[in-house]
Amino acid sequence: MPSKETRSLLYSSVAAVLLFAAGARGVYTTPQAAPGRFPADEASNVSPDTHLTLTFGTPPRVGTAGQIRVYDAATRAVIDTLDLGVEDQRTVIGGFAEGFHFYPILVRGMTATVALHHNVLGYGRDYEIQIDPGAIVADGFNGIPRWRFRTRATAPSLASRRLVVAADGTGDVATIQGAVDLIPALHDNRITVFIKPGRYEEIVYFRNRRDITFVGEDRERVVVGYANNERFNGPPPGVATNERPDTFPYRRAAFMADRSTGIQIRNLTIENFTPAGGGQAEALLLSGGRNLVSRATLLSHQDTVQFNDSVYVEDTLIAGDTDFLWGRGPAFFRNCTLRQQSSGPFMWVRSTSASHGFVFDGCRFETASQGAAGPYLARNTGAYPDSEVVLIACALGAINPVAWMLPAEAARMRYWEFASTSIATGAAADVGQRHAASRQLDAVRDALTIANYRNPAYVLDGWTPAVDSIER
Repeated sequence: MPSKETRSLLYSSVAAVLLFAAGARGVYTTPQAAPGRFPADEASNVSPDTHLTLTFGTPPRVGTAGQIRVYDAATRAVIDTLDLGVEDQRTVIGGFAEGFHFYPILVRGMTATVALHHNVLGYGRDYEIQIDPGAIVADGFNGIPRWRFRTRATAPSLASRRLVVAADGTGDVATIQGAVDLIPALHDNRITVFIKPGRYEEIVYFRNRRDITFVGEDRERVVVGYANNERFNGPPPGVATNERPDTFPYRRAAFMADRSTGIQIRNLTIENFTPAGGGQAEALLLSGGRNLVSRATLLSHQDTVQFNDSVYVEDTLIAGDTDFLWGRGPAFFRNCTLRQQSSGPFMWVRSTSASHGFVFDGCRFETASQGAAGPYLARNTGAYPDSEVVLIACALGAINPVAWMLPAEAARMRYWEFASTSIATGAAADVGQRHAASRQLDAVRDALTIANYRNPAYVLDGWTPAVDSIER
């Protein structure tokens, strides 16, 4: 469980989440109009996965006492309770029994969003919400004694192999996880989750799934993210976690496709809202093999993406500041932009002799630092003696001229380049100071090697990825 200090930091630091100033006086008595509610009071046809929102006339803040209770209106049974006085807030996501820490209330500007525990609401039921004074603190707000709505009659059909996600309630479901929860582990043919523009602030986690496409209607206006990280959702005490499939899975990313295959993520933005210095915090974690990312934007600081097993990535922006490309691989990147936001290494690749590592074809390595040293492209402490990183016809920013931070013994490592150019000049990159253990491929002598590494199937264990057209 994260400490009280860590929990407080994470609450207050969700990127762009504006919490009201400290030192507030508790529940205010200044009159103001009742906050706007979504869903509206007495609304019907509400998706059971909907987040509850209250919009105030002045900025609210998350309280530290009081409860939010959900009643079955027919039986008066309490079916969910959020207690703001409890530090250890957990919920089960994607059937993962160990659960995740989560934020029951998130504040952004004038709006407080309440996330109930997962899957507590059902279809065709009437529910009543009660919010105690102090659970949400805002000028003139003294809680809500009764807020009632009815969920839609039945779950959406999967006959069309398509689910529409819309945060405003106009889709089949209101959240990404809500869509995933409707898809059975075993199903025929590919299912598409089409996401309407909106900000989906949620942890997405699923395990042992296959053949699901997540596609956004608009790459910039579909944003999926959360302030999840190692401090908030690390492994249980004494339990080892790493990228190997026989260990406890990571729980710290915003979007996690764990041990799943045939997953496609296209035309959207995934961001981990953990601030700089907030710990290891992937935006996207993929394991299971034959997964694909296309025309996406992936944003975080430390460890932005973790790719284990075969992953194909094209036309995608990935930004971070420390080892923000990492994992076991193999991973093939084509026409991608890798944006280093600090002076830390771009990547730490942990491939083994069983497969290839990370291969970049026609990519841009952009740097924030313009100093003489610049960031390294990759580092390796020696713990992964068969690590592989290959750059083919890539454009480089102001990187460290040595390029690779490698140990003295690196005989089996493959840190190779061919035809690197300078972003600044457009000319061939100066490779005269490269690490002695690295290698520059020759257009003639290494023609077959270069051709092989430009072939995704060669890198990705014989898999030739096919990118579906963007569905509308």
